[in-house]
Amino acid sequence: MNLRDELVALNARLESEGCRLKLEQRGQRLNLRGALPHRDGRQGTVIQRLSIGVKADEAGLQQAEQTLRLVALQLKRGSFSWSDWGERSKAHAAPQASGEAIERFEQAFFADPRRRRSKPGSRTTWTGAYLPYLRRLQARANDSPIDADLLQDTLASYEDGSRSRQQCATALAALARHLEITLPDDWRNESAGYGLHRARFRRLPSDGQILEAVLQIPNPRWRLAYGLMATYGLRNHEVFFCDLSPLAPGGDRVLRVLPATKTGEHQAWPFQPEWVERFGLQQLGDSPDSLPAIRTDLRQTTLQQVGRRVSEQFRRYQLPITPYDLRHAWAVRTIHIGLPDTVAARMMGHSVAIHTRTYHHWITRRDQQLAVDAALSRQRA
Repeated sequence: MNLRDELVALNARLESEGCRLKLEQRGQRLNLRGALPHRDGRQGTVIQRLSIGVKADEAGLQQAEQTLRLVALQLKRGSFSWSDWGERSKAHAAPQASGEAIERFEQAFFADPRRRRSKPGSRTTWTGAYLPYLRRLQARANDSPIDADLLQDTLASYEDGSRSRQQCATALAALARHLEITLPDDWRNESAGYGLHRARFRRLPSDGQILEAVLQIPNPRWRLAYGLMATYGLRNHEVFFCDLSPLAPGGDRVLRVLPATKTGEHQAWPFQPEWVERFGLQQLGDSPDSLPAIRTDLRQTTLQQVGRRVSEQFRRYQLPITPYDLRHAWAVRTIHIGLPDTVAARMMGHSVAIHTRTYHHWITRRDQQLAVDAALSRQRA
């Protein structure tokens, strides 16, 4: 049994014993994670990590288990203290100016082993999903130290219920974890950005409208790009970073999105399957160069720029549908078909949490009724 399996087995055993703590591997070290007292002395607990300085190997796992059980005993007796574990209260920690703190956070972001699997994707994530919000925080900080109040003030500067507010919350929460700043208990509620907000809740294009809109595209290369997004739910840049060989005659038509993309390698199935022929996608199996000839060398461009090129082309053709409308419609289509959320999320290259929070909210009343009718018909069968 390898270390990862042993770690899973140990955590399962601890959970069965009623222990609320667990061990996790981060790089070459083992850490303890669970509900621990606030570092700043406030009442209550919050899920956080305790660095125990143990190497991630078989001997270290045994030592880490002993440490975990000691911490659990201290928590039970009410005698746990951060000072016993070499942790200083944030009230006494040396403050870092915002610019310095963000610079160190950026270094840690790209040093994460998970980020190294897709350097172009990590760079796109940083510049698009983190940097804009960190810049706003730094501007509001005026180079003063970062604390929970500043994080909350920055979050509140975005419109309630907006996508930007939700993305800001994600970026600032990651920064808070890095700086070991305890976020307010209501952070999740304050950060809600994908709810049924009036600005977000709108009807997605129907399958018929999607098939009609493609007729407005005069360029056959861009019709193929449109068809790939509609059929496979791809992000706009992923169209140009796929292994299209399964579309050739005799292929299984399951596309492999390449590791260089935003969220790394994953596979996507066609929904609707007959759209492969409807959009003429099978020709891409033998001739992937039939797609639009745009720059995709990531030494000279970025995933964000590739995606922007697609969006610009949609606007140039004055299409009533955006690239992400096609992706959202694909997600809702899989819900109607009954594809498990975990499977659909994996095909789309994001977590189940993001999938359920984002795409289920796009189901209109009509779409929901279709899903209910389908479920009732299966029950009667």
